[in-house]
Amino acid sequence: MPGKGNSLCRGLRTEIVVTVRMTLKQCGWGAEGQTLYDQTLDALHTLLNALFVEDPTPDGLRSILEPLGPWMNSGKAHERARAVKSNVSVLNHMLLTLPSFRSSGFLAPGLLLGRLILCVGDPDEDIGQEALKGITILYTILELQKRTRDKKETNKEELYESNKRFLGPYNPVSPCQNILRVIAEFGDFLGPRQVKDLLLAALERLKGGSEALGKDLGEMMQLASEVTLCSVLEWYHHRALEVIPEIMQAVYVQLSHIQEPRAREVALLPVSLLASSFTPEVVVALLMCPLPLDSNGAEMWRQLILRKPSCDVRDLLDLILTSLKERPVTKKGRASIVPLAAASGLCELLSVNSCLGRVRRIYPQLLLALLIQVHYHIDLKLPGHVASHKDAKKDVQPSVVVPVHWVVKVVKTLLLKMGCSYEATFLDDQGGWELIGQAENHHRGVSLLARAMVHYSCQELCRILYLLIPLLERGDEKHQITATAFFVELFQMEQVRRIPEEYSLGRMVECLNHHNPIMRVLSIRGLVILARKSEKFARVQALLPTMVKGLRSVDGLLVMEAGLNLKTIFKGQDRKRSDSSVYVEMLQVLLPHFSDSREDVRSSCINLYGKVVQKLRSPPTPAMEEQLISTLVPLLLTMQEGNTKVGQFCVKTLFCCSCFMAWELPKRAYSRKPWDSQPQTVTKICNYLVNTHQDSTFTFLSQSLEYAKNSRASLRKSSVMFIGSLVPLMDSIMTEDRWNEVKAALENLRHDPEASVCISAAQAQDNIMASCWRNSWPRPPGDLRACDPATTHRWSPSCENLPTSHQRRSWIRQALGSWKMSLKQ
Repeated sequence: MPGKGNSLCRGLRTEIVVTVRMTLKQCGWGAEGQTLYDQTLDALHTLLNALFVEDPTPDGLRSILEPLGPWMNSGKAHERARAVKSNVSVLNHMLLTLPSFRSSGFLAPGLLLGRLILCVGDPDEDIGQEALKGITILYTILELQKRTRDKKETNKEELYESNKRFLGPYNPVSPCQNILRVIAEFGDFLGPRQVKDLLLAALERLKGGSEALGKDLGEMMQLASEVTLCSVLEWYHHRALEVIPEIMQAVYVQLSHIQEPRAREVALLPVSLLASSFTPEVVVALLMCPLPLDSNGAEMWRQLILRKPSCDVRDLLDLILTSLKERPVTKKGRASIVPLAAASGLCELLSVNSCLGRVRRIYPQLLLALLIQVHYHIDLKLPGHVASHKDAKKDVQPSVVVPVHWVVKVVKTLLLKMGCSYEATFLDDQGGWELIGQAENHHRGVSLLARAMVHYSCQELCRILYLLIPLLERGDEKHQITATAFFVELFQMEQVRRIPEEYSLGRMVECLNHHNPIMRVLSIRGLVILARKSEKFARVQALLPTMVKGLRSVDGLLVMEAGLNLKTIFKGQDRKRSDSSVYVEMLQVLLPHFSDSREDVRSSCINLYGKVVQKLRSPPTPAMEEQLISTLVPLLLTMQEGNTKVGQFCVKTLFCCSCFMAWELPKRAYSRKPWDSQPQTVTKICNYLVNTHQDSTFTFLSQSLEYAKNSRASLRKSSVMFIGSLVPLMDSIMTEDRWNEVKAALENLRHDPEASVCISAAQAQDNIMASCWRNSWPRPPGDLRACDPATTHRWSPSCENLPTSHQRRSWIRQALGSWKMSLKQ
């Protein structure tokens, strides 16, 4: 009955494990109970041997020996002694019953050998001697299995005695000699997995620390672990190659449990010892450490160059640079941690002063690679990693780490370590670090950094300049934007004269037609810098129409950025010889941004608009006149938004337009005082516009209706007041579609969340209906007679005699009621 036997075996195994643990927890008994204690221990060994007979397989052996492992590392000598004796008893029984075990193979001996080897170094001589006996039995078992495979007959007792002499007697004065001898002689039985298990056993023995184990035991165990780690990696390091990732992972995990400085030094030995022969493999394994790096991961990176033997720093940095050149997003769309991990590792290496000389050798490549990685990591979410055990113990909730912020930190660290403290401080003051990490402002932050490096004459700029030339043609769009943003700022250097024109002027001309507006704006910046050199000004000036054309339908910040650069070209142009069409096109580019939600964009575009108007030549062409007339309403309405800076630029630009076109606007049109305190001003302005520019009245109406949808309440309010004064003056030319559009706009604004807008909309409706009753709104119910404006629009002191829609107070009350209802919803 195999099923029943297996079930019984599993039950017996469980009972035996419990018995083992209960027995090992017993303290030493008095002399009277010594006999009973010895009998109990013998009974335990008998049970363990019986359990092995029930399940003579590697899994069965593992279930017996694994529970004994922690007791072999106990701080109490009697517990370690019983655990070692139990291991030796099972091994001895295995040796005696080996024929029945040959067919099923044997459990990988690495972990068991490692535990016994470390017990050889125990300060208790009885434990050390017993552990060496167990190692001799294990060696005999392995050799017997080997001879059995080779079909050689061997006497067990003779082989055991021969191996006992071969491995040498126990040396209580210097047990490390025994450890070295055992590791050297076990070479034939140690494959990659056994080497790894042997190292893991040595690392596990370091967890207790001298405080828990006692000073003497702790020091002896550290020494035994160190001798084991060093000898195994010295003699069998080539066998550890394929298990390096597992070894590095084990070191990282064990460091979380090791606090004593000396023990941590020993635990870190595999990092430096393996890196001396297998640098790429160790670096790849370290790149897999959980991010962000905690103190354990950081210490492993620093171990690469702090301890000897170690790897060559130049090779190490080259490997990191190669990893930094990878894209963090794979072809399948999955995020990779390799570049971020490489940046983190570089940050730790920068903390080692002896490494800085080698870093300087590839500083330009590192800086550019990191800046490109910043662009890649913006808004990128990487796979999550579990925090280390050490960090998990802390009660404080770990802060969320944003990958792009971490890479920016590494860039800043690199600059400071390379002596660029002025540049780093400059970016701190200008908010450049925040700009670099933002999608819409990344190129501005990179430009600011390059500008600072030029200003402070960074010694590495020439190397960066020549390195950037081939980089501009590589990579994807993000790669090219970052490289171009840095490159154009270097045009301010004198060394640019040595670069062939095809790499400077020619490349910028190509970028003017790039599909990405950021690249077009960067090319404008580069061309403007090149234009400062007298020999290139004329050629750049000839490209002005292409530059301006490329700014159509571009974000306001980019237009502002490009406009500030184009001022240089506009100032240098001869008004008499210049083509006015390019100015008109520039005005067309700037006008849509008068209503931008960002104050700096509005003020900059309005100011530049006035500067461009001043460059126009008289007499105005039809295109100029049409363009400037279309500017009137946006300027008048924007002037009313209540922003002092923007309002001042509106007044100046409006005055420039009036002077050029010889307009005679009402004086109060230039006033920034609120219209609701002087409603007659709006009427005068509208009268002037309708009488002077009759062909553009529908343009004025369309513009004011568009501003009525603006997100800023001040603009909605001023546009409603403007509509309320403009529409009555257009009574004779209004079409049904226009009336419906005005009605719908005002009706919507009566439910505006802003009270002042709601009231202004009601007043505008009232004003329009009072002036245009017959042509605009339907007659009141029951009023079938013809309505004469001369009689029906005359003011009556009795509000009850007017239609409901003509009662001003009722409109205001209704508007306020609608506003209150909208707030409740």
